[in-house]
Amino acid sequence: MRIVIDAMGGDHAPKEVVKGAMAAIKSYKELHIVLVGDEVAIKESLTDETRVTIIHTNEKIESTDAPVAAIRRKKNASMVLAIKEVKEGRADACISAGNTGALMTGGILISGRIKGIERPALAPMLPTLNGNGFLLIDAGANMDAKPEHLLHYGIMGSIYMKKVRDIDRPRVGLLNVGTEDDKGTELTKQTFELLKNANLNFVGNIEARDLLNGIADVVVCDGFSGNIVLKSVEGTALSLFSLMKKELTSTVFSKIAAGALKPRFKKIKEQMDYTEYGGACLFGLQAPIIKAHGSSNENAILNSVRQARMIVEEKVVETIKGEIVKGE
Repeated sequence: MRIVIDAMGGDHAPKEVVKGAMAAIKSYKELHIVLVGDEVAIKESLTDETRVTIIHTNEKIESTDAPVAAIRRKKNASMVLAIKEVKEGRADACISAGNTGALMTGGILISGRIKGIERPALAPMLPTLNGNGFLLIDAGANMDAKPEHLLHYGIMGSIYMKKVRDIDRPRVGLLNVGTEDDKGTELTKQTFELLKNANLNFVGNIEARDLLNGIADVVVCDGFSGNIVLKSVEGTALSLFSLMKKELTSTVFSKIAAGALKPRFKKIKEQMDYTEYGGACLFGLQAPIIKAHGSSNENAILNSVRQARMIVEEKVVETIKGEIVKGE
């Protein structure tokens, strides 16, 4: 299996990206990693060249670049070349921690959409209190959506959770302002009917306050609502840990207590750590493309590789194609 990684994408590239790739090579003996980016910079962190190929380029897409313009003008950017590797069949999956909009645009323009999918979606795994996590789809790829788009999100998300997370009948919920069947906008009301009549384990409307309690395995919503949920969860977690740290270091007694409870706090932090879940899948594209978090460290890249490996092994993209064709 060959997985291509945009080595220049992300806040800590290429060092953390390369370190994550090295950890992946060590963990998965059948894996071959293709790193795309500045060869000199990549080799500074490269500790093992076994089953590693470098595609050199000095060009990269910045976080401030306009997505469409960047993909069209920067033909030799590391992200563009990485996507071309999966498009042209030289790699099985692609990972980048770079510009989200550019990666989605590149995925659509270069790799192409699955026939029948009008709007691909961005779907990250978010933590839950029980440690299982849930898939949020869409998290910001499409600000405006139609009921049919959200139906496809539910189908694609359910397939992913079944194949990759090994959940026999994933619970699919529709994000709404209340749990009653007739709640929400025209979009959610029409989507509710489509999901209810689809061959899914649809659990109905769900509210944002219940998400971290694990009320559903797949949470379906439009990109505008999903992005607000994503940023709210991330911001709340960061603020909570910051507040705890401040309080637990405010006095000598607090520091002593914090020392005793440190293993417990570490366990909680790991349970709520996004890096443990890998990246956000770009569902609806012809090839597996994963958006790793912009601040990804070695562990996040390693888990994104693990995630990509599972998607390829379980033929998630092929299964989605079959289900979409079947539903037409």
